Amino acid sequence: MSSGESEKAAFLVLITGRGQKNAILSDLADLDIRIVNTVYGKGTVKADVLHDILGLVPEENKVIIVCVSRHFKIEAVLRLLVDKYNFDKPNKGIAFTMPIEKISY
Repeated sequence: MSSGESEKAAFLVLITGRGQKNAILSDLADLDIRIVNTVYGKGTVKADVLHDILGLVPEENKVIIVCVSRHFKIEAVLRLLVDKYNFDKPNKGIAFTMPIEKISY
């Protein structure tokens, strides 16, 4: 891995049920993901719309976890979400990333 690759950053967003929050935050800390913020949310889309369009059943109480991480750690996080939290199954959670080109601090 080049030094430029290790310096790249990514913005990671996870949306899941509130019951998963503490376990996921603990696992993120174990993976050395340190810049983390959590926000509580409530689903507002009507159940029939979610079911018809996406095949999802809404869960009212959500947690949104946002993180900034080094790019090379993201694959391990996504693998954890699939292997341990079944994010590849319906109604378990959604995770996505966006690259960060520049950071000013």
